[in-house]
Amino acid sequence: MGTTRRELLLSTSALAGASLLQGGAAAAQQSSDPLEEEVAAALNVWDFKKIAQQRLSADSWDFITGAAGDEITVRWNREAYDRIRLQPNVLVNVAGVDTRTRLFGQEIPFPILVSPSGGHSRSHPDAELATARGAGQAQAIMTVSTLSSKPIEELAQVATQSLWFQLYMIRDRGLTREIVQRAEAAGCKAICITVDTPVIGARNREQRASRRRGRRSGPRTTPPHLTGYKRPQSVEGAIYSSTLDPTITWKEINWVRSFARVPVLIKGVLNPADAQRAVQEGLSGIIVSNHGGRNLDTLPATIDALPRIADQVEGRFPILIDSGIRRGTDILKAIALGADAVMIGRPTLYGLASAGPEGVSRVIQILRREFEMAMALTGKNSLSEIDRSVLWEQPFSRG
Repeated sequence: MGTTRRELLLSTSALAGASLLQGGAAAAQQSSDPLEEEVAAALNVWDFKKIAQQRLSADSWDFITGAAGDEITVRWNREAYDRIRLQPNVLVNVAGVDTRTRLFGQEIPFPILVSPSGGHSRSHPDAELATARGAGQAQAIMTVSTLSSKPIEELAQVATQSLWFQLYMIRDRGLTREIVQRAEAAGCKAICITVDTPVIGARNREQRASRRRGRRSGPRTTPPHLTGYKRPQSVEGAIYSSTLDPTITWKEINWVRSFARVPVLIKGVLNPADAQRAVQEGLSGIIVSNHGGRNLDTLPATIDALPRIADQVEGRFPILIDSGIRRGTDILKAIALGADAVMIGRPTLYGLASAGPEGVSRVIQILRREFEMAMALTGKNSLSEIDRSVLWEQPFSRG
């Protein structure tokens, strides 16, 4: 007897769900922990966010999800993706969807990287070590933060995929050079210099969480990459950090480039003029970012800034983007508007807090699978085919 279209669709959906749940379901059967069952049944980033909130303390949750000021930009980061409508394209042979791409000479299986972020030690006992293992399982590049709670050498030992390194320019130039050289010696394939944080923004939720935690904990530990750094005496009420250098300019970026042996990108670009300057200065690429809404509130969403930046760059170097990406359709929209790849921060931490390395891996795999589906449903077989034709044109407004 022939199979009906409805039966075929149902069986295909069941197979898709089974592939995502494989491994997790068996663990859930052996556990009476309701959260373990939720992990096994999680189907998207939002599911992992819900589980992470249940697992984390209120202080850790506020640190990870908090943003600057009234948290308007962090909300806009998400809302901007929701406003962009997609245009399907039917009757196209999409039996060969291929998400492979190249960044700085390295082929990667899909354009999703793990963004540098704090909070790994709050999310899992193994902190960035667990993240590196999970990223490796999913075949994704992980970007290690200067403020990582684990040193780059330890992360390199457990990583099975390439690592990049995010650099904060600190006041001690000698230590800054040493950090870059440590990252390169550990095998990092790129250096991403964060340039949008001459001062830290008004992170009120994070500040409240820090005060609550401070009443219960001992002195703050020094991140391993900053061991030996002698912080200058901070002035009460000053906006400046004792670590971050507010004096850096293009001159200091080129100073790093003068001795770095790997590609150097800058992270935190929103202004098209800055993107144009990065091209002129000979940088290897940029990351369009508003720091996840954690610095200057009421900045535009990164996806809103991306098209103007892409028009300035004109394909002369790779553009990456972070902030707000929660679905595979978001990745499609970002690439359509000019990005070469995306980076995910908070979703990684949701997976880490929910299920350690396995949670990180599953979050990345879910986003990859959703991205493949979005490509197929808009008639695109490769990243080179994705352009603004996948976006539904906005109607002409007479107002």
